[in-house]
Amino acid sequence: MRKSPSAGMLRQLIKATGYAWHGLLAAFRWEVAFRVEVYLCLVATPIALLISKTKVECILLISSLFGILAAELLNSALEAVVDRIGLERDELAKRAKDLGAAVVFIAILNALMVWGILVIARI
Repeated sequence: MRKSPSAGMLRQLIKATGYAWHGLLAAFRWEVAFRVEVYLCLVATPIALLISKTKVECILLISSLFGILAAELLNSALEAVVDRIGLERDELAKRAKDLGAAVVFIAILNALMVWGILVIARI
């Protein structure tokens, strides 16, 4: 009996979800910045739900927080790969790590801008 394509896709989805969960747990365990940002999100998300007047505002506030988490995960992955290749000082490795940090910085600036505009609009 032949298995349906949807059964195989479901298995792959379950595997991919497991890999993602392991990645989140690893980031939380090993990355201090990620933990701090998760705690920030846990505090800021209920605030977003309280201060937003529309669903779009709420989505903007919360998605800007998730953008920080996504950027931090990418930065952490990049740093792990660079460190895996070698720990000696190298200009390209430094540039890669600095660029990863810049992604996080831009995500934080974006969140501050979104939150700032929407909070200032309330005043």
